[in-house]
Amino acid sequence: MEHVNIEKNLLLRAAAGHEESFTQLFFLYRHKLYSFLLRLTESPEMTEDVIQDVFLKLWKDRENLVNIEQFGGYIYRMAQHQALNAFRRMAKETLILAELTRVTNGAAPADAADNLSVREVREKLQYALDHLPPKQKLVYTLSREQGLKHDEIARQLNISPSTVNNHMIAALRTIRQQLGPHLHSITGASCLLMIIDGFR
Repeated sequence: MEHVNIEKNLLLRAAAGHEESFTQLFFLYRHKLYSFLLRLTESPEMTEDVIQDVFLKLWKDRENLVNIEQFGGYIYRMAQHQALNAFRRMAKETLILAELTRVTNGAAPADAADNLSVREVREKLQYALDHLPPKQKLVYTLSREQGLKHDEIARQLNISPSTVNNHMIAALRTIRQQLGPHLHSITGASCLLMIIDGFR
């Protein structure tokens, strides 16, 4: 009962904009959420990202914290939902980057404007790849350019599949940040546009 009262008090104060109370809520649930999410994602990096997303959303919508009856159950459901969204984003990013690799590695552009766009994207993609940490670059190359599965990469590099997954997540994030403003410029690649439309 005392725990419930403390939590309700923290929620009331956080809803009023009290940052210290919100920080206390964060530390109250962070380790529990981390263990829960790590079982779902098998990726420490993705787990940390999801936790940050969860608490960022809670803070942005903090006025509604007072309306939550069972905060523990609520935050676990929210974390699970955010993890599923993260998996969907990663799947779409993987499709986009796979298509970008295909387009920039020799697929003929539809017209002169596309030729310029593809060249620009190729340069950005190569820049992003060149500046990846060595392990991330190697994992990305084995996966995207040689078509190896994560368990095959793990065996070849003598690391765990979850480590391969972590490297891929980090690499995809870096590449997405580099290419983000340029993804929509390849107007003539219909297949790529279809994928990008689904990514929005």
